[in-house]
Amino acid sequence: MHIRGDHAELVVGGRLDVRSAADARTALHAAVDSGRGDLVLDLAELDSWDATGLGVIMGAHRRAGRVGRRLVLRGVPPQMQRLLVATRLHRILAIEGGIEAESLPRV
Repeated sequence: MHIRGDHAELVVGGRLDVRSAADARTALHAAVDSGRGDLVLDLAELDSWDATGLGVIMGAHRRAGRVGRRLVLRGVPPQMQRLLVATRLHRILAIEGGIEAESLPRV
């Protein structure tokens, strides 16, 4: 997993899973705590995430809300969009451009 960017936009790539969760949590919390306004997470380079990785995203979302910020997901790959729809998290998380559940490819 790799994360690059600043307090306004982060690019997350690789695998966001149980092995990378602690580092990702630290980076996301630091970005949330050091900025103002929306924090954009660009996930276009993300290969996969597991339940732990999704929990890190949700934790950053909650933390951002507590400090008056909004976490915005950008470039969510279709496979991960399906998971957000299946868990109904697409209704909670801000997703740039939204997700059209009907247009997602079925697996």
